[in-house]
Amino acid sequence: MSLVDPTIAILITGALVGMTGALLGSFLVLRGNSMLADAISHSILFGIAVAWLLTGQTSGPVQIIGAALSGVLAVFLIELLTRTRRLRDDAAIGLVFPALFSAGVVLINVYARDVHLDEHTVLLGEIGFVWLDTLTIAGMEIPRAMLTLSVMLLVDALFVLAFFKTLKLATFDADLARVLGLMPGLIFYAHLSLLSGTAVAAFDAVGVVLFISFVVVPPAAAYLVTQRLVSLIALAMLIAAASAPIGYWMAVWLDVSIGGMMALSTGGFLLLAYCWRRLRDHRHYRSRSLEPPPASSA
Repeated sequence: MSLVDPTIAILITGALVGMTGALLGSFLVLRGNSMLADAISHSILFGIAVAWLLTGQTSGPVQIIGAALSGVLAVFLIELLTRTRRLRDDAAIGLVFPALFSAGVVLINVYARDVHLDEHTVLLGEIGFVWLDTLTIAGMEIPRAMLTLSVMLLVDALFVLAFFKTLKLATFDADLARVLGLMPGLIFYAHLSLLSGTAVAAFDAVGVVLFISFVVVPPAAAYLVTQRLVSLIALAMLIAAASAPIGYWMAVWLDVSIGGMMALSTGGFLLLAYCWRRLRDHRHYRSRSLEPPPASSA
């Protein structure tokens, strides 16, 4: 069957969005920086608008680079405000991303009113239409979003494999990574740049707001099940990939948003993981309470 078949295109695109988000999001969740995904996802609108003003292009590598740079700018400004010790991380995030998002909206409304570039598309997307925008490769029509996300997944995977040691050490002990000369700061910014680029690749499909759920929820669910990093990443990507077909069929059944239901399906996995963790902890404490007390020495 051709890859341009609507159902196949939607399912594969949804799975790719989830897997790319979960791969990079696992490190954010472990670092306790999940809200950075929200900040980056909103701030990329500013980068997209600036890239269009400078180049006139509304898609392609230029947009991805522009969005990646705006994501890095958002993180830099957040850290700059945090280092003043007058604001906490959450307050700094709450100041920076609305400012950059508002600037992007203003630029679009002032300079790009007649261009197919609007904040509603960036925020919400529509995965049900990805099969209409195709490219012909080797005689086969492939949805543009699916091809772009495949490339981003490959790039993200190569980055994680190449710098896995640094990412792992910086996630749990950034000071030690710095002492060992592994440049955790540079890797951290490269990680967030890739996250920004992935968010741009995803906004045509599910929008950056729903992309946040794929970045945060599957890793959070996996974290409740396993404490090993490799297992956590693999399980998070599996949860994200499984959420695509489940969400699609539920959306068709209920006649609701496909992307929204895919994102909601990740919440179902989180609930199952939470219940499993509570049940396991309950059994552990119960078994400990039933153990006979140690014999007292004479």
